[in-house]
Amino acid sequence: MSRSKSAAIRSRLDHPVLDADGHYLELIPVFMDYFYEFVERTGGRQAVADLARREGLFYDERVLGTWAALSEAERRERWVNRPPFWALPVDTTDRASGHLPRLMAHRLDEFGIDYAVMYPTRALPLISIPDAELRQIAIRAFNTYYAEVFAELSDRMSPVAVVPTHTPEEAIAELEYVGRELGCKAVMLNGIVHRPLPDGSKRTDTLAFDSAYDYDPVWQKLVDEKIVPVFHTSGQGWGSRRSPTSYVYNHIGSFAASGEAVCKGLFLGGVTRRFPQLRFALMEGGVGYACNLFADIVSHWEKRNARAIRDLDPAKLDVAAVMKLMAEWGDDRIRAALPAIEAKLSAGEPMPPRLDEFEAVGAETAEEVRDLFVPRFFFGCEADDPMVAWAFNDRLNPLGATLQPMFSSDVGHWDVPEMAGVVEEAFELVEDGHLDEAQFRAFMFDNAVRFYASLDPDFFAGTRIAEEAKRVLAPA
Repeated sequence: MSRSKSAAIRSRLDHPVLDADGHYLELIPVFMDYFYEFVERTGGRQAVADLARREGLFYDERVLGTWAALSEAERRERWVNRPPFWALPVDTTDRASGHLPRLMAHRLDEFGIDYAVMYPTRALPLISIPDAELRQIAIRAFNTYYAEVFAELSDRMSPVAVVPTHTPEEAIAELEYVGRELGCKAVMLNGIVHRPLPDGSKRTDTLAFDSAYDYDPVWQKLVDEKIVPVFHTSGQGWGSRRSPTSYVYNHIGSFAASGEAVCKGLFLGGVTRRFPQLRFALMEGGVGYACNLFADIVSHWEKRNARAIRDLDPAKLDVAAVMKLMAEWGDDRIRAALPAIEAKLSAGEPMPPRLDEFEAVGAETAEEVRDLFVPRFFFGCEADDPMVAWAFNDRLNPLGATLQPMFSSDVGHWDVPEMAGVVEEAFELVEDGHLDEAQFRAFMFDNAVRFYASLDPDFFAGTRIAEEAKRVLAPA
């Protein structure tokens, strides 16, 4: 068998390739056997019987099954969004690699990848199971199973645990378990919790901003346990991504929408100021939205910070001068309404309960805004994402900033038609002149090392990339 183009590219690089987001395809029959055994071991046979009567443990039954059981008319009447379909690879070896971590590890050299951080697939929706008891038991069982599956592959792969966030207490409990009992060093937090409102609708809670709870104890627990937080929450099913007929319509921009909501909440909620040790990763949404978000934040801060906002005080409006211009330049309809217009302009607005909406950020200068945003966030980008070049464009980004994209292949899912082609595809950014070699290195290795090892410099100890990771982390 000839060497893949990705492997040939890797052989020419002077640095390893770190995949920040690969995916394991759980074999549900195998996991269910483990799940019920785990539940019986921890809760007894009655707990197994209770759980067996419940529905909604996995995506296939909770989402796909529900949608498929409805007629087209019912889907439109209830406006039930079209979920993913045909979302897994059908190439024989690639599909088997997704299901079999040992085979995946064996093929990493073929992919041109030295080390991969692995995320679940079918287990992703576990974090949003409505039933609190079922959610917590299912996640605990999955995390234990996941750690066992990858235990013998730690030189090439690291699994990411799943942590629910409906309440700070459940998040802290699972963080302690996965950190102390399983030795996990990275977790996927549920960044969006959909909370019910009195009228029956739901609102999105991004944990750090306008939240139902104080999540500062969770952020502190991450620091204490030296576990890095990752958000991998889809935005399908809320906002504009609710088509009952098209998964493509719902999928495009969904992770970016979720990532923007979480990232914006963490920043405006002051989490990056209060917890300077923490770094946050937002996966699968790319980095284009983050460049736009950063520019928007800077622009809004410049015009609406604690000092600048007072320049917009309606009381400063010279109503008499405005009315003079209205009389001079207005048409007949405006001149006829001059008394009403003057009364409206003179009425002003109610005094806001809070003027400084950047108060939690605590920045005094635009440079401080940059420093509280840029180094604190990392963004997972797939191999075919040309917007990676935007992240490195310090002439375009405000204040000369370069954001921190990480190569995140998404192998195991439909958007990677050939696992052995991801590094080859990513390298097109260099071949097409969009990235130089130093930027490519940052994208394919350095940024991911700095994120995953941000709380624990020994994150990669004992792995194939340990020595190179040490050099990245060494003080300049």
